[in-house]
Amino acid sequence: MEEGCTEVDLSRAERAMREFLTALGVDLMARGMEETPARVAHLYGELFAGLRADTSELWADVLTENTDGLIAVRAIPFYSVCEHHLLPFFGTAHIVYRPHAGRVAGFGVFARLVARMAQRPQLQERLTEDIAREIEQGIGADGVLVVLDARQLCMTMRGARAHGTRTTTSVCRGIFREDKTMELQAWQMLGERNNGEENISLP
Repeated sequence: MEEGCTEVDLSRAERAMREFLTALGVDLMARGMEETPARVAHLYGELFAGLRADTSELWADVLTENTDGLIAVRAIPFYSVCEHHLLPFFGTAHIVYRPHAGRVAGFGVFARLVARMAQRPQLQERLTEDIAREIEQGIGADGVLVVLDARQLCMTMRGARAHGTRTTTSVCRGIFREDKTMELQAWQMLGERNNGEENISLP
């Protein structure tokens, strides 16, 4: 368990949600609403499970292979919750890394890592950094490129109401930051890059 995290108190969360909805004028005695506070408490317990997750065990079975080429894992789906308004944002994560001394991890590890980093109140920019940092530290990668392409319900349900808007964030670490040729190769693993713009599409 990570420092500062506590176990979920679902009873307390349910009471708080009941008070919250009542304060907003929701009639919890209406048909179909009676169990809503409990359902929401359980839901957010799941959505924020990453607060209590230990990522170190993901790297327990790192392999050593005879490779020094780049490795890409594309289009990993993720779902997270924006910490500003507790509305979802979701999309795909794309990862490229260069192994150090042939140290690689199974492809499924990266999907689980993205999910754990996303299951907490987040900002897309921070989530991108979190994933890149964990890969760099977890397997000692020489270079890491992480790109997140997402839709933010904060932008479509409130405020600007900019329907269909996508946000893209990227982080380069290690050799990809230091060597522009290596960085370009990493981007090419994810698709063409024209005029400095990444051409990465959501499914």
